[in-house]
Amino acid sequence: MNIFRLLGDVSHLVAIIILFLKIWRSKSCAGISGKSQMLFALVFTTRYLDLFTSFISIYNSVMKVVFLVLAYATVYLIYTRFRSSYDSENDSFRVEFLLIPVAGLSFLENYDFAPLEILWTFSIYLESVAILPQLFMITKTGEAESITTHYLFFLGLYRALYLANWVWRYHTEAFFDQIAVVSGVVQTIFYCDFFYLYVTKGECPIGEAWRMICKFCIVVVSVETEVYFLSHVFFLSPPPSSFAVLRGSNKMTLPMPV
Repeated sequence: MNIFRLLGDVSHLVAIIILFLKIWRSKSCAGISGKSQMLFALVFTTRYLDLFTSFISIYNSVMKVVFLVLAYATVYLIYTRFRSSYDSENDSFRVEFLLIPVAGLSFLENYDFAPLEILWTFSIYLESVAILPQLFMITKTGEAESITTHYLFFLGLYRALYLANWVWRYHTEAFFDQIAVVSGVVQTIFYCDFFYLYVTKGECPIGEAWRMICKFCIVVVSVETEVYFLSHVFFLSPPPSSFAVLRGSNKMTLPMPV
């Protein structure tokens, strides 16, 4: 495992822990989309079914379990423990508009027409759009104070580090997973929109706003780099002679999304 992927894993884990602790300590989930969190829980569930069929490493298994537990614990806090603070009226995005197309695409565009492979592909596609209910909620309410700057920062850092991971694996392992990379680019674009909406809609101090603008610019640069990378490295540059899309059991070795 390279350092970029390891740090990306840690950054994503930290982001989820920050969100969980934010809800727990404030005893409120106001401003947080329960639908987005349910979609993320579904992402982890469909991606980590191999926990019951194969063992890769202790790290891999532990990280999968931790992500599943934290995802469902967050959903529990929103819909059960602190349900009175949940804004169901504004969390009104029609998730079937995401689930149905994603499910159909996972059947049409995958690497192998097998149950675990289709579910893995479904999780990749779904993760790229799972943030949309949260974006819709922020747009509708005009508020984003419950989503902390640290949570946003670590999500953006996670995406940037996984970009470096893709570059590293392409040049050192001749590894390229088109589904994961393209879905990851889409997801990063949505997170850029999330940064933008937080800065423009959230009620934060001037100093904090400037810090958020800087973080937003970093993520924009990340997206532009991804587009350049995809177009110039993958599609214009000739691949190494040993280049191959490594699939099979290797696809399930990723402890984190993408």
